[in-house]
Amino acid sequence: MIEGSLEEQAQFIEGLEGIDVMQHSKWDITTKLVHGYDEHDSVTGGISTPIHMSSTFAHPSFDGSTGFMYSRCGNPTRLELENTVALLEGGKKAWAFSSGMSAIACLLKLFSAGDHLLVSDDLYGGTYRLFTDVYARYGLEFDYVDFTDPAEVERCCRQSTKALFIETPTNPTMKVVDIAQIAAIAHAHDALFIVDNTLMTPYLQRPISLGADIVVHSGTKFLCGHNDVTAGFLVVADSNRIFDIFNMAMSEGSLLSPIDSWLMLRSIKTLSLRMERHQQNAIEIARFLKTNEHVREVYYIGCEEHPGHRVHVKQASGFGAIVSFRVDVPERVLSTLERIKLISYAESLGGVESLMTFPLMQTHGAMPQELREKLGIDDRLLRISVGVEDARDLIADLEQALA
Repeated sequence: MIEGSLEEQAQFIEGLEGIDVMQHSKWDITTKLVHGYDEHDSVTGGISTPIHMSSTFAHPSFDGSTGFMYSRCGNPTRLELENTVALLEGGKKAWAFSSGMSAIACLLKLFSAGDHLLVSDDLYGGTYRLFTDVYARYGLEFDYVDFTDPAEVERCCRQSTKALFIETPTNPTMKVVDIAQIAAIAHAHDALFIVDNTLMTPYLQRPISLGADIVVHSGTKFLCGHNDVTAGFLVVADSNRIFDIFNMAMSEGSLLSPIDSWLMLRSIKTLSLRMERHQQNAIEIARFLKTNEHVREVYYIGCEEHPGHRVHVKQASGFGAIVSFRVDVPERVLSTLERIKLISYAESLGGVESLMTFPLMQTHGAMPQELREKLGIDDRLLRISVGVEDARDLIADLEQALA
């Protein structure tokens, strides 16, 4: 059997050296999505990655290993998914977790009591709750900053600042952060720069190429795309953090199951097709909403008048599928949510089905009122995750619901 410290055992665990960053380097992102990292099963030639349901793996000799020992440490199906996501993001190593929140929780364990993190003020409410209600109790300090103002970010950095954590575009008000500019600030303060890339996916935006150290995903959203798997990812830009994150992830065990890993691999193959249709529909819906007499503001980064449009075009290749809008009176929120038929009133985003959310009561209910008011997350704001249905049908549904 393999004995010794975890560091000594790690040499027998497949994948901890990170991926070959040059593998498939000449391929377009669309081709990488379809073929993944290993392309096909090396043993059987199977085009579809096998689902390895085994919880444990036999050693070939007393001091030998196949590269797998126990599925909490590493599983062949999950490893192919992790390597594929690392390849897509241009990172060195990825981990697949049972949810996006599990991924972020693992990430936070890199820090110690007294460490300070600067965080996007317009942040997913669940992440805010995790930071403020859970990890602040263990001595981590969080300040919420408008990252569209680099001068404010610079002012808020301290000697104890260990990380800058952003979403771009933000959810739900769709603010755009200049990734390269904030990366430079983070690194000038010797802090990690972490980007939640959930809304854009690596098909449209790759933060590591712009200076991010770690990328976070709620894989539940566009990477899955079918509203049937809950998953999360961490991707690191280089090898320096691989062992530390492996130790945390393996010790706590909140990693993705083999069958969910296989479902994610299958979903990722069609990401480019889905994202193109998502954003094609989104721009049409944004244009419709701008003409509706009951809509006062539309937030979609594909609109040229959006204040973050120019920055976004500089760092991304598309605009995604999230459209937020503010109606004329609070009562119209309730009537709209009750009258939609094709679009579902449901939490989450990124699936092929269109969903509408009321952020004040759902995704951002954990935020304090004063912060929601500052961000404009009020009783007139709605958010649509635009699906891949026919755009005319979606617009017809919105038109009758808003009437």
